Amino acid sequence: MAAAAVLALALAGVWQSHRGALAAAGLAKPITIVVTFPPGGGTDWLARRLGAALQQRMGQSVVVENRPGASGNIGAREVARAAADGSVLLMVNSAFAINPGVYRQLDFDPLRDFRAVFNAGTIASVLVQPPERAVQKSAAEDSATQDSAVAVGTPSLTEALAPSADGAAPAIASCGNGTPQHMAAEMLAQATHARLQHVPYKGCGPAALAVAAGQVPVGVVTISTAAPLIADGRLRALAVTGRQRSAQLAGVPTLVELGVADFAVEQWHGLLAPAATPAPVIDRLHRLLAQILAEPEMQQALREQGYVPGRESAAQFGQLIAADMARYAAVTAQLGLKVD
Repeated sequence: MAAAAVLALALAGVWQSHRGALAAAGLAKPITIVVTFPPGGGTDWLARRLGAALQQRMGQSVVVENRPGASGNIGAREVARAAADGSVLLMVNSAFAINPGVYRQLDFDPLRDFRAVFNAGTIASVLVQPPERAVQKSAAEDSATQDSAVAVGTPSLTEALAPSADGAAPAIASCGNGTPQHMAAEMLAQATHARLQHVPYKGCGPAALAVAAGQVPVGVVTISTAAPLIADGRLRALAVTGRQRSAQLAGVPTLVELGVADFAVEQWHGLLAPAATPAPVIDRLHRLLAQILAEPEMQQALREQGYVPGRESAAQFGQLIAADMARYAAVTAQLGLKVD
């Protein structure tokens, strides 16, 4: 009995010490993670996985709230004006870095109003086609790709981006105006000197289904969206847009492998905090989230969805966001792209 009492007191002391550390870092309040997209997508999935793990690790409430609209600007504006104490975080993806180049009137500053906290991971997109556009490969090619996620008979990149018989530019579907997939399509057109007619859809799901149905000859969608359709034979993968091959589509080459030099468009997913959030709070959150991400179960869950887990420090993540803002601003300026 005495031993049990001592153990109880010891555990209580550990708990109070843990709570004291959280309070010292300014993390004693319940946390709300605002997601800038609707439920069910990859950004929402990541926020809920991280939120649940963070709640378990911290022993306090972590709530995920979806605030979609205007490509994430509605939720971002809300968090920019929230208390800067770590109690409200913003879950975003690379669209956050694209928005300044395509929205003329943002009532917040994406760089000055936020501090980077944690990059959970990145995911590439994949260039896909309907299966009926395939051409027959040689027996040697067939043998070389028998274990590949690239379905046998996939046309070459040149064929995929070639004009039609009447000289018309081929249509290319994306997940919507101003999305990372739209940027990937436009940057691919620039890099290959191809004329492409962009067809925006309201999400990667509708875009992938339109390509699978043959309504559009080629599309750029997230790997997590395309993978099930590729596995079912409803889509054919031509190339991924990342720096390296995806573990989820290991047999699909990168665009660099197909001859598009230095091409890399990857979509990161991470957490931001209001700009005035103290550095100790940012550091504590980053450490907790890095511990969560290092867990084998979390690593496996991310990789199964096609993500490469993030490794950046908070400062490095902030630099990545700033670099992407500059990169995408140059693309949108050249295109004259505005969505408002």
